[in-house]
Amino acid sequence: MTTYDLVGVGIGPFNLSLAALGDGVPELRSLFLDGKRAFSWHPGLLMEGTVLQVPFLADLVTMADPTSPWSYLNYLRTHDRMFPFFFSERFHIPRREYDHYCRWVAERLPSCRFDAKVTALEWDEAAAAFAVTYRSSAGADSRVLARRVVLGVGTEPVVPEPLRPLMTEAHAGRVLHSADYRTHRDRLAAMPDVTVIGAGQSGAEVVLDLLRAGGPYVRWLARTPAFAPMEYSKIGLEHFTPDYIRYFRGLPEAERERLVREQWQLYKGVSAETLADIHDELYERTIGGAEPPAALHPGAEVLAATVTNTVTNTGDAGGYTLTCRHSPQDAVFQLRTSGVVAATGYAAARPAFLEPLSDLVDWDDKGRYQIDGSYRVALDPRVSGEIFVQNAELHTHGVGAPDLTLGAWRAATILNAVAGRTVLRVPERAAWTTFGAPRVPEAAGLDAPRSVGSLR
Repeated sequence: MTTYDLVGVGIGPFNLSLAALGDGVPELRSLFLDGKRAFSWHPGLLMEGTVLQVPFLADLVTMADPTSPWSYLNYLRTHDRMFPFFFSERFHIPRREYDHYCRWVAERLPSCRFDAKVTALEWDEAAAAFAVTYRSSAGADSRVLARRVVLGVGTEPVVPEPLRPLMTEAHAGRVLHSADYRTHRDRLAAMPDVTVIGAGQSGAEVVLDLLRAGGPYVRWLARTPAFAPMEYSKIGLEHFTPDYIRYFRGLPEAERERLVREQWQLYKGVSAETLADIHDELYERTIGGAEPPAALHPGAEVLAATVTNTVTNTGDAGGYTLTCRHSPQDAVFQLRTSGVVAATGYAAARPAFLEPLSDLVDWDDKGRYQIDGSYRVALDPRVSGEIFVQNAELHTHGVGAPDLTLGAWRAATILNAVAGRTVLRVPERAAWTTFGAPRVPEAAGLDAPRSVGSLR
């Protein structure tokens, strides 16, 4: 079997970033595997007009190595789009173009291999390496050895418990997660009434897209107390820096969990532009006293979902009844709807192929990875190899885990740890904010407080 220094499992933006940055390290032999036939990034939400919520500089490489040939600017140059991009004065680029940019990189990196679904990851004690088994769509199995593995398998859609019994083939296209919205968009747009659940960016984009389609009455429900804009102030964005990660990692677990819950607007809010577009659409549609084609209900959670009528074989004659509770008023109410889109986010999940290694991973008391500052997973001492993770560390590293802003920095941090040297310099300080108590100079004659993550 071929032995690699590094095998990446999953080729999403984060592992693709690692593959791109590692492409310039001659002594590093790496392989990245993904079961898909080609790169794709949230295909169910690549609607026209949607943009990234981070600037184009948060591409695969620039925040760690702006000289890399795999930058977004070099992609534009290669596709003769530098002048159109310059004249468009864009800082936030179309999602569809970001997806095309990533595909351009993935197709050209020799380390990336698609149609290769990892089915097992085991520790081979004799070889002192991980045995990685993967399978093609034709059913052919292959096996390689890896001294280090980076898990970049992404997250899985989260569906509220009351809706899970309806997430079956019988209700396909009428009850779905927003991850599949684009696939069923035309059918939803032809319904008389659609309910969207979730107050994040995906929910807002689905609401806006359905309003622009001009067909269904759109109802927007969310548990949050408001349809709130994402925190996007210049100082607020310093939560997405290495400084904040260092501070967050030093906090007690209970405090970390509290912060993640309370900081939802940092990573689960809606862009102010999308909220403004929804408002403008409703304003236009109500000129002359017309009834609004939508209803917005914050502070409401779904308690139960049932089939209202028998669904025919020809379309949407049936429907659903949602039993909801308005939390601040503790008032229960019911809604009838033809379709439901659960824009209820994503969460990290333990991949099935990791099961052979399960007893060798040092899980925390909630069954999650324990992860150090270099994104290395704690393993049994008998394992001399290393496993790293990307976007599975919200509980240990904070709100920056799923954000593209820190993608290249995290990949560079992992790359330096894998190489055992500084391949790419990462900044020691990136924020003006001092997270944690400041240290008092000894000359002041005061007892300096113990500072977590303080840099001076």
